[in-house]
Amino acid sequence: MTADMTADASYGAASDRTPQPSRSVRTAGRQHDVARFYVRRFVRNRLAVAGAVIFLLLVVFSATGDAFTSYAYSDTDFAALTQPPSAVHWFGTNQGGNDIYASAVHGLRRSLTIAVSVSVLTLAVAAVVGSSAAYFGGRAEKATLAVIHFLLVVPSFLILALVSNRLAGDWRVLIVVLTVFGWMSTARIIWSVSTSLRERDFVAAAEFMGVSPLRIVVRHIIPNLGSLLIVNLTLGVVTTVLSETALSFIGFGVQTPDVSLGTMLADGASTITSAPWLFAFPAGLVVLLTVSMALIGDGLRDALDPLSSTGAGGRR
Repeated sequence: MTADMTADASYGAASDRTPQPSRSVRTAGRQHDVARFYVRRFVRNRLAVAGAVIFLLLVVFSATGDAFTSYAYSDTDFAALTQPPSAVHWFGTNQGGNDIYASAVHGLRRSLTIAVSVSVLTLAVAAVVGSSAAYFGGRAEKATLAVIHFLLVVPSFLILALVSNRLAGDWRVLIVVLTVFGWMSTARIIWSVSTSLRERDFVAAAEFMGVSPLRIVVRHIIPNLGSLLIVNLTLGVVTTVLSETALSFIGFGVQTPDVSLGTMLADGASTITSAPWLFAFPAGLVVLLTVSMALIGDGLRDALDPLSSTGAGGRR
C-alpha cells in the first residue's frame, strides 16, 4: 500500500513537472484554427476562388509580362503603325507604333499599384478616424462627423481632376489625391459599427487597467473590425480602379509618357471601329480586374459572416 502511494505521488509530481504549452503557443494555435476555418469557407465559394485565380494571374502578368516581349511600352515601331495583332506585336500597335502588349503589361501594373496603394491608405485613414470618433464620442465625435459629411457633399471628382491635371498627372500625386478624397464613406461605416464596440467589456477592462485611448483604438477596437476591413479593402480596389480609369480616360489621371489602363482606353476609344484591338485589350483587363476583385470581396464577406449560408456550404 505504501509503495503504491509512493508511486502515485511520484507520478503526480512528474505530471506536474510535464511542460505545458505556453499561453502564446495556445493563442497562436487558436488563431491558426480560426484562419483555417475561414479559408475552408472561402474555398467552398467557387466564384470567389475563380476570382482569386484571375486576380493572381493578372498580378503575375503585370509582374512578369515584360519578359515575353522585346519591346518596352515607350518603344516605337515606325514600320508598324496601327497594326493589328501579329506574331511580332501580339496585341497590335497604336497610332504611334507603340506595342499594345507591352503597354498593357505596364498599364496593368500602374493601375494595380495605384488601386492597391489607395485602397490600403484610405482604409487605414478611415479605420483610425472612424473608430476614434466612436470611442471618444462627445464633441470630438460630432466634429469628426461634421467634417466627414461636409467632404461627402464636396464635388470631389472635379477637385481630383483639377489637382491631378495641374500636377501633370503624376501617379504618385494621384494616389495622394484619391486617398484624401476617398476615405469618408468607409470612415462613416466604421464609425457606425464601432459605436457598439466601445460599450463592450474588453474596452471597459482596458480602460480600468489604464490603457491609453490611442492603444485601445488601435489594439482593441480596430482588430475587432477585421472582417469589415478586409471586405472593404477588396472592394476599395475595384472603386479605385474605376476612379483611376475614369480620370485617365478623360485626361485628368495618368498622362503620357506614362501609361495606365485608363489612358489606353482613352487612346482606343476614338478608333474603336477602325482599330478595335486598341480598346479591346485594355477593356478586357479592366473587366477581369474589377470582376475578380468583386468576386473575392463577395467570397470574403460570405466566409467571414457566420450567418451566411453560402459560406457555410449551403445555397442562396
